[in-house]
Amino acid sequence: MNRQDRLKRLRFRAWHRGTREADFMIGSFFDRYNADWSDAEIDWFESLLDEEDVEIMAWAIGTMTVPDRYAGPMMERMQKLDYIDVTGK
Repeated sequence: MNRQDRLKRLRFRAWHRGTREADFMIGSFFDRYNADWSDAEIDWFESLLDEEDVEIMAWAIGTMTVPDRYAGPMMERMQKLDYIDVTGK
């Protein structure tokens, strides 16, 4: 699958998680940062999408310890939560 098709598929998965809260957190993170991702970072995000929403959200807000496989710069960026527009503007 080429990069563009892969990113389109990941965007859909990021914005269709099952809860609005997860959609905003995971989808907004994707929208804000995906343009600059390396192939390894795309792999990381794709793997993250296989996890449960409650766990991803808990890692991002710091209520659960991040597993080693997701710890690092990408999760640190996700934990900033500065990519979510809660005003809807």
